[in-house]
Amino acid sequence: QVQLVESGGGLVQAGGSLRLSCAATGRTFSGYTMGWFRQAPGKEREFVAAISWSAGNTRYADSVKGRFTISRDNVKNTVYLQMNSLKPEDTAVYFCAATNRVVLGTTPGNYKWWGQGTQVTVSS
Repeated sequence: QVQLVESGGGLVQAGGSLRLSCAATGRTFSGYTMGWFRQAPGKEREFVAAISWSAGNTRYADSVKGRFTISRDNVKNTVYLQMNSLKPEDTAVYFCAATNRVVLGTTPGNYKWWGQGTQVTVSS
């Protein structure tokens, strides 16, 4: 069983930065693939980024490549999402997700455990 708790969301102006954190409980966190997804009002949940258990592999949505960076600290059982050059279209609830699958999945169905989400609002 894995429990995930996101933090770090908030209101920021366009061009600004935020760093989201996701703290995980569970004895085998280091073995999980971790992902970030987001969901804007009236839209489906969409993939943002994923990272392998060793942090050796990462994957990003085209819309965030070059602006967002996913990382993890397996000692602290935490995964991060550094978001730079934020745009109003990045406004959404951001969710952390975990899976014991090796593949860096890009659909919600690839992930088994989810956090409650944290709101990110980017003003123009």
